Amino acid sequence: MRIYTHPACTRHDPGPGHVERPLRLVAVIEALRAAFPAGLEWHEAPRASRGQLLRVHEDALLALVLDTPVEAPMALDPDTVLGPGSAEAALRAAGAGVAAVDAVLHGEARRAFCAVRPPGHHATDVAAMGFCLFNNIAVAAAHACDKHGLSRVAVVDFDVHHGNGTQAIFDTDPRVLYLSSHQRPLYPGTGAANERGVGNVVNAPLPPGSDGAAFRRAWSEALLPALDSFRPQLLLISAGFDAHKRDPLAGLELDADDYRWLSEALRACADRHARGRIVSMLEGGYDLAALRECSVAHVGALLAGAG
Repeated sequence: MRIYTHPACTRHDPGPGHVERPLRLVAVIEALRAAFPAGLEWHEAPRASRGQLLRVHEDALLALVLDTPVEAPMALDPDTVLGPGSAEAALRAAGAGVAAVDAVLHGEARRAFCAVRPPGHHATDVAAMGFCLFNNIAVAAAHACDKHGLSRVAVVDFDVHHGNGTQAIFDTDPRVLYLSSHQRPLYPGTGAANERGVGNVVNAPLPPGSDGAAFRRAWSEALLPALDSFRPQLLLISAGFDAHKRDPLAGLELDADDYRWLSEALRACADRHARGRIVSMLEGGYDLAALRECSVAHVGALLAGAG
């Protein structure tokens, strides 16, 4: 199983006190190296090209993120910051997903995890938001469809916050199925169950205080059956671990075993329909201890049988 990362992803610095801090990625990488001294192939994430980014983003957003001279952290909104190292980090984060898609579709690996930041699933076609500069998972999905010709790509999002950007980018594109469990109400306010796209969106909102049993029911009764019916040729995962009970930004009550359970179910679905092909990308998760535990649980479940 491949891991894609890059040192530049730790040089995106939103400033003192920001929860989306470089130590998040350090924690994930250290935990994976300690838990899996063998079985993981570590690869340097390349930069995404402008052409790859333009599949899902408008040129004005690229110009803002990549061409703005930045000497000190600059707030794009109350949550999202552009700093001197942000452009390179954003290019590497998006490029990791593209490289991982190429690897699994070329048969060089069955599964891959992208240990990158900034996260991506809130970024829309025109706007950076919610800590996200580019929508990494959307760039990867569009690459799979447009470069590799796939017609059934599934994006599974279990971050505690709804991936409004990913949903909006693909809600009229039947080649991409978007499935999400998330806390509602919570930022960014989207993700109601009646948001269906062109039949390619399935949201399972969970009220604050929902525990692992409620999370597993949502996936078992609604989201996993929809995924099976879609028969994805490739499974992409927005892997946010901020629904953990210790996370400071939300109010769900999950633990590492819940993430392991879902990751095993997703692996089984990929084995049935997609030749086992999975690309997972780090999204949220802001308690460092929980982030370590959940990353290890997730990658360990995907590593089983990955070859």
